[in-house]
Amino acid sequence: MTDQLSSGDRSAACDELFKALSDGTRRALLEYLVKEGEQSVHALTAISAVSQPMVSRHLGKLKRARLVTARRAGRETYYSARVKGLAPVVQWMAIYGALWSQRFTALEKLAEPA
Repeated sequence: MTDQLSSGDRSAACDELFKALSDGTRRALLEYLVKEGEQSVHALTAISAVSQPMVSRHLGKLKRARLVTARRAGRETYYSARVKGLAPVVQWMAIYGALWSQRFTALEKLAEPA
């Protein structure tokens, strides 16, 4: 994904990211990968509260959202976090964060005693 995404492309990218991050297990897996670095599916299953097939499904959704990358080594698949994948959400939050900041400032000025 580039910084020059059109509004529609950015919206679709954000939709995919929000869907991927909407699940607590997926967020926990991503956070673990960010903190601990590359991990095998076996290792991720050991630290999660779900079965290996469910871990693999969650990782597949994170991969489709471009939040993780995978590499095969023999019979094992290793996953790494791809934090650059969060760029569309960060850009979206920056736009709306600035908008809401301005509105909150205006609201606070209305509430100030005269």
